Amino acid sequence: MQPVKPLTYRHIIWDWNGTLLDDLDYSIAVMNGLLRRRGLPLLDRSRYHAHFDFPVRNYYAQLGFDPAQDSFESLSVEFISNYDAQRLDCALHRDARRLLSTITAAGLTQSILSAYRQKTLEEIVAHFELTHHFTDLAGLDNIYASSKSKLGQGQVRKLGLPPSEILLVGDTIHDLEVAREMGVDCVLVAAGHHPSEKLRRHHHCVLSSLAELPTVPGLLLPQN
Repeated sequence: MQPVKPLTYRHIIWDWNGTLLDDLDYSIAVMNGLLRRRGLPLLDRSRYHAHFDFPVRNYYAQLGFDPAQDSFESLSVEFISNYDAQRLDCALHRDARRLLSTITAAGLTQSILSAYRQKTLEEIVAHFELTHHFTDLAGLDNIYASSKSKLGQGQVRKLGLPPSEILLVGDTIHDLEVAREMGVDCVLVAAGHHPSEKLRRHHHCVLSSLAELPTVPGLLLPQN
């Protein structure tokens, strides 16, 4: 009987916001601006983690916005306008830049799958001088942060690799749902928009930080 060949990943698909970009506190601050202008309760990390989810339309409703006064579309425009004003002040997560370089040096390919708008995604990845690490940057064509599933399925077809050789790295339950619809494996990092306890209720492979990624079975990366 032939021994089972260990699974080896050849491509990593990254989520951007919250996974590579550390924008949790910034996102909370921007949303608090919208809440404050309407006299609604403000967010801290705990309340944000309890309510943030996809589709974001439901998240807005949970925060108490009155749809009779503010449509989801108008709130989205207001949030994105305020977010974009200082988005370049956000930093990458610690270890992100080093890890991307390590993966590239190891001969694996990488791409990004994001609910960010396509043009904005391209601009911010270029701002951090990371574009050369990725074979593809896939963002949405609108500001409403709907599901990335169809976009991800198209990305898998474009890669031309067996789904078993692709690993998606994200920070939310939505990333896990998208990975399952794409037919690829998923690792979740509890340093972004969903907390560790929520992620662990839904998935067995949850890391505390990006620094732990080289320990994932099937990723042939050097461990420091």
